[in-house]
Amino acid sequence: MNMKEKMPITPTTPMPTTSTAVAAEANRRGPSTADENAPEFRAPDGPHELDSGPMIPPQVVPTDDVAESVDAGRASKMRANDVSVFYGEKRALNGVSIRIYEELVTAFIGPSGCGKSTFLRCLNRMNDTIPSARVTGRIELDGEDITSPDMDVVQLRARVGMVFQKPNPFPKSIYENVAYGPRIHGISNSKLDLDEIVEKSLKRAGLWDEVKDRLSESGTALSGGQQQRLCIARAIAVDPEVILMDEPCSALDPIATAKIEELIHELRGRYAIAIVTHNMQQAARVSQRTAFFHLGELVEYGKTSEIFTNPRQPRTTDYITGRYG
Repeated sequence: MNMKEKMPITPTTPMPTTSTAVAAEANRRGPSTADENAPEFRAPDGPHELDSGPMIPPQVVPTDDVAESVDAGRASKMRANDVSVFYGEKRALNGVSIRIYEELVTAFIGPSGCGKSTFLRCLNRMNDTIPSARVTGRIELDGEDITSPDMDVVQLRARVGMVFQKPNPFPKSIYENVAYGPRIHGISNSKLDLDEIVEKSLKRAGLWDEVKDRLSESGTALSGGQQQRLCIARAIAVDPEVILMDEPCSALDPIATAKIEELIHELRGRYAIAIVTHNMQQAARVSQRTAFFHLGELVEYGKTSEIFTNPRQPRTTDYITGRYG
């Protein structure tokens, strides 16, 4: 069975360094131009209380306008418009609008409890599993409203895959972990096709050479880094269009983290990727667009190089320079 092929990838895709690559890109571009460095997302200074009481709407430049300025002519894969999330009476996310692009990695950064993981879960309706959660606004995937009651959530989660913070392989064999999704979604039931899907997925996840001789062993017997790559292989086995990653390296050692980051760098040629991370160096290494969240608001969005070298908002500057977070 043929899986979609986009940009060819190589096992030795070069990885940029943390700060030098960011600074070099900023210096190389020189003075701002109208198309490359248009005004970025702006939000008012100072925190906003997130509760059930009245709030003064932030006076911000619409993020859609910012996205169009930053990525003129680029069609978005996913588009969120004025998305808010409530857990009971508590507001956890306030009017977030953002675009996610194919072949780019978008990093969500911000202190704990700022709403970035909550927003990530909105993108494949994982918040539906929380009884008290209520989501308002509109989220589109290729122009289709995924918040519609008519949306098939099972199919949505096949198109928008999720990799969680803690590796969670099924208590099955390595082979069955990867074959599970294609089998239950009816992508393939023949052994020959499943064999091909498993091999391609494990190769794309950079795991094939390490496990090809022990596919019948349990996925839970792998190391932490291998388990996370197995989960990535499981996610891409159903041929998704978007991959969401919620702090995928937080439980891993530096060597395993480097492998996951290299994998993200390689996969971005095939998928739209959104990643939540507390590690700002990681965001600088793997992403091309960065969104900074604070107290449930999207404070600033733009090119990663500009967010880290020339942030427009004082709250962004304070977070990046370590004054809080």
